[in-house]
Amino acid sequence: MTTSDTGRTAPGRRPRTGRRESPDERADRRWGDLLQEVRVAQTGSQVLFGFLLSVVFMPRFTELNAFDRGLYVSTVVLGALATGALTAPVAYHRIFAGHLLKPQLVDSAARLVAIGLVLLAVTIGSAVLLLLRVATGSALAGWIAGGVVLWFATCWLILPVQKLRRHNGHCTRPPRETYLTLGQPPPHDGEPVRK
Repeated sequence: MTTSDTGRTAPGRRPRTGRRESPDERADRRWGDLLQEVRVAQTGSQVLFGFLLSVVFMPRFTELNAFDRGLYVSTVVLGALATGALTAPVAYHRIFAGHLLKPQLVDSAARLVAIGLVLLAVTIGSAVLLLLRVATGSALAGWIAGGVVLWFATCWLILPVQKLRRHNGHCTRPPRETYLTLGQPPPHDGEPVRK
């Protein structure tokens, strides 16, 4: 067992691996993790959405062609959808509070946050396309915006999934049988212990 102050292993004991937490403790931890993650995305989506709302009041907006106006409207709608999905965990928490449904709350909110991140990436790509079309008038704007969306897909999806696949099968936690032979209870992960 590790000591809580230093993280070092107590003399004569093996380092503790895994977590020993009840389903409620796990849900509380996952909820806290989710809130920390969503704070970053919420701020970005809200700032971008606020900026997009102000664009329509600028004098140059009247000079936009039909395509760019449609692109602007699409970008604003995407920004609103992203902001809605990324702030939905607050509403879910208010509705679910006191009903002993924290694991379901966490799962539902996590799905909405994932949808919100996809919408945020598409909103940013669309905003970059609009900005570059207006600023440069170049056909290259579409390629650059596509590259930006590809970059988001790489950073937010491809690299983490690739790392997870590389790690898969190389778990640092010993198999359950190791705990049984050491006379220690294995960490609870929802599976029954076979002896």
